[in-house]
Amino acid sequence: QVQLVESGGGLVQPGGSLRLSCAASGSIFSILTMGWYRQAPGKQREWVAVITSGGSTNYADSVKGRFTISRDNAKNTVYLQMNSLKPEDTAVYYCNKFPTPNRNYWGQGTQVTVSS
Repeated sequence: QVQLVESGGGLVQPGGSLRLSCAASGSIFSILTMGWYRQAPGKQREWVAVITSGGSTNYADSVKGRFTISRDNAKNTVYLQMNSLKPEDTAVYYCNKFPTPNRNYWGQGTQVTVSS
């Protein structure tokens, strides 16, 4: 069983940066393709970024060039570096398996609010 705990969110002004972390328990973490997802108020959860076990990455068009996903398998942690933040990036951010999230893995998420 894998447990995921997201952290690092907060309130930031437009153009600012945040670094999110997703700490995972479980020995299978290193072989999982992991994704960051987000859910804004009144909207469906959407995929943001993905990283394979080997470190290959891909991004949603809305964040490409601004967000960077990385992982440290020794620490069982996935990161999301978010730069040039926009108000439309405001959401609760989650990590989970990609492309098919496991419903038992959803954590509490971490709130990101971009506002002046």
